[in-house]
Amino acid sequence: MTIEEVKKHNLLLLDCVSGSRAYGLHTPQSDTDMKGVFLLPKRVYYGLEYTEQVNNDTNDEVYYELKRFVDLLVKNNPNILELLNTPEDCIKYRHPIMDLLKPELFLSRLCKQTFAGYAQSQIKKAKGLNKKIVNPVDKERKSVVDFCHVMHEQGSITLNSWLHRNNFLQEHCGLVNIAHMHDVYAIFHNSQLQTGYLKGICSGIDANDVSLSSVEKGLTPLAFMSFNKDGYSKYCKDYKEYWEWVEKRNDVRYENTIEHGKNYDAKNMMHTFRLLNMAEEIAKEGKVNVRRHDREFLLKIRSGVFSYEELVELANEKVFQIEELYEKSDLPEQPNLEKAEEVLIEIREMLYK
Repeated sequence: MTIEEVKKHNLLLLDCVSGSRAYGLHTPQSDTDMKGVFLLPKRVYYGLEYTEQVNNDTNDEVYYELKRFVDLLVKNNPNILELLNTPEDCIKYRHPIMDLLKPELFLSRLCKQTFAGYAQSQIKKAKGLNKKIVNPVDKERKSVVDFCHVMHEQGSITLNSWLHRNNFLQEHCGLVNIAHMHDVYAIFHNSQLQTGYLKGICSGIDANDVSLSSVEKGLTPLAFMSFNKDGYSKYCKDYKEYWEWVEKRNDVRYENTIEHGKNYDAKNMMHTFRLLNMAEEIAKEGKVNVRRHDREFLLKIRSGVFSYEELVELANEKVFQIEELYEKSDLPEQPNLEKAEEVLIEIREMLYK
């Protein structure tokens, strides 16, 4: 089942403009996202394969099968609750039977976790982005050699410095373990050998560890070296994460982040506060306000008016307030699953007649 097939066979029950345009937070550059609900044909639904959602390649058009839609509603999924409460001017088509899915049937204290909890995870995500922007990783990858130090006088120098002073190449050197000393090695050079050759400090730029060589007894080490293996492992992880992020990042949003100079994803933080405010409104008013009355404040966040530290402090205060509100709220602990299932069955039976 594809979007084209859903539309061709008139299976849509709900078709809405969603995202920033539904929130009233769009800019001239904003895309138009579409979300909705569809019904599988009776024969397909009772068959072996169930299609829970269809979407296009860019995921700016997503449609949920009726069962999947109700399942996410009872879980108080923010995107799905927003879809059910889409403002009238953003609804392109709505089958009258959708009136049976009343918002009050689904709102519960689960919204504290799904809205506010998700918002908190986005704050952590923004912090991770902040770290990547403030601490960029050079494209030229470091190797094992860059994490080695040689004992020198009463201190140490980098292995690269020691190699340069002695006019050595790491490929012409070799290491031998020092007993009872963790990640400490004796260094030898090919010039000391009568026969054979050494394996080098490491096998190359992609090596995960130092290389060990066999050395004839009686040779005196030229120096002793330590390898910061833990530091190198952390660097490799950070390098991989950073350059994967660079490859996948949204360059337009990244340039916006750099432009406003506050070193956080402003759009991400704007939606973080949108979710927090919506969680608060659900506890107070018992409804989902998709169209944002706090638009001015949210757009200030997007434009970089606040520092990252200010927003984190505000968010923490908001989370504390939300905790108190939900403790006093009249909302049920969770939606009435039996009632939701009854409505789902009723809708499907009516449409399949």
